[in-house]
Amino acid sequence: MAAPVIVEATVKQTATLIFMHGLGDTGHGWSSALAAVRPPFMKVICPTAPTQPVSLNAGFRMPSWFDLKTLDIGGPEDEPGIRAARDDIHGMINKEVSAGIPANRIVLGGFSQGGALALYSALTYEQPLAGVVALSCWLPLHKQFPDAKVSSDDVPIFQAHGDYDPVVPYKFGQLSASLLKSFMKNVTFKTYSGLSHSSSDEEMNDVKDIISKWTHWEGQSMARKAQCCQIS
Repeated sequence: MAAPVIVEATVKQTATLIFMHGLGDTGHGWSSALAAVRPPFMKVICPTAPTQPVSLNAGFRMPSWFDLKTLDIGGPEDEPGIRAARDDIHGMINKEVSAGIPANRIVLGGFSQGGALALYSALTYEQPLAGVVALSCWLPLHKQFPDAKVSSDDVPIFQAHGDYDPVVPYKFGQLSASLLKSFMKNVTFKTYSGLSHSSSDEEMNDVKDIISKWTHWEGQSMARKAQCCQIS
């Protein structure tokens, strides 16, 4: 796997966002947009998927977290590839934990295939994470859940999808959210009217708000302001 794109925190790092791109993209595709919405104390890690043949695209080689055979919700899936990619993401989380960032200060996120990997990786990670940002995606190997889940029921999930998505059908996202809500306690599914298979300013503003909430950015900012303005 190529070296990830890393956007360092601008103040002392106390949180991390690991965000996986969609099929055929690289870590550079999302790094700037995420850098603009993350709290200053958050490091952003945008890995690039290994280049491999993709069945859905007639075997052409491209950056892909695992092989995609179909985008049919009941179709065959690349279970070994999904598990191997999950192990790579768990390794990135463990590296951050070893560097002193607690798991509950690490957010996993992704778009499309990357969002699917983020969901699967978070649900199969033993320590509770700060949350999952899952954009225009689905829950892979969904028939194995909730049995495959080892995470806490309380890990928050923010799932977002455009209702004009021609690539990952909106209904696919809805079905994944319904399943997640059946065994996870804090799942939000937000619909973006007219949005196709992409992001938008509205969605990125929501991502900013949710990450701020999960990492208590507003509370820290208010505390700093109060300290700043204290009259002795």
